[in-house]
Amino acid sequence: MDFMIERLLGFALVLTRLSAFFLVVPVFGSTSIPVRIRVAGVVLLSVFFSMSVSLGFESGGVSGLEAGLYLCNEAIYGFCLGLIASILFSAVKVSGRIVERQMGFAMAETFDPLSGERGQPLGTLFEMIFILLFLSANGLHLFLMVIGKSYEIFQPGSMPGIASMAEGVVEAGSVMLMAALRLAAPMLAAFLVLMVILAVLARIVPEMNILFVSLPLRVGLGLLMAAIFLPFIQGFVSEFSGWMEKLVAF
Repeated sequence: MDFMIERLLGFALVLTRLSAFFLVVPVFGSTSIPVRIRVAGVVLLSVFFSMSVSLGFESGGVSGLEAGLYLCNEAIYGFCLGLIASILFSAVKVSGRIVERQMGFAMAETFDPLSGERGQPLGTLFEMIFILLFLSANGLHLFLMVIGKSYEIFQPGSMPGIASMAEGVVEAGSVMLMAALRLAAPMLAAFLVLMVILAVLARIVPEMNILFVSLPLRVGLGLLMAAIFLPFIQGFVSEFSGWMEKLVAF
């Protein structure tokens, strides 16, 4: 009887961490995937992991209150893992939004099929291409590796401190912003050169309407630089994998 209770408690802890993780993780946590498929996938993965991991405590003397606290801890830890993955995943989208501001598309909106909300067109395009490249490189296996590594470092019932998890989330946000700026840096440099050229033209030909001329030039330059930039998104997939391995253990 004690063995059955231990296995049920272990399964509940594994299910809680996996549910919280895949609730916010990119691609799998998208609203475009039916809820039944997501629930079935989480349950199947929970059955697999519950048979291969051991508890981080003795289940014989665990009370109902302690079991509830363990479940809350697993939910917090799984949510932080998924949040780190989601923050790092959005670096490409943020870089697209930076470029859109330079192109004059700050008010442009389009439908985002992943979130079901309104989004920026260029950032959404970059995100869709990155997702295709990520899936073609077996990116979902990376998420399974991350959650499996988390069970090796922190068994069900054990977790890092709140300070460590908060530090991991903040570091992920810092890495995401630096990566987005680095990805957008060549395009920002091109817009800077364009602004210098337009400033020189404004001094040489004062009667020229620089605002009227700059709008199509900025849009055309942005689309040209975006087309040149797209092949380099493939390199970001491997960087994303490296960052996840560094930040997953907090």
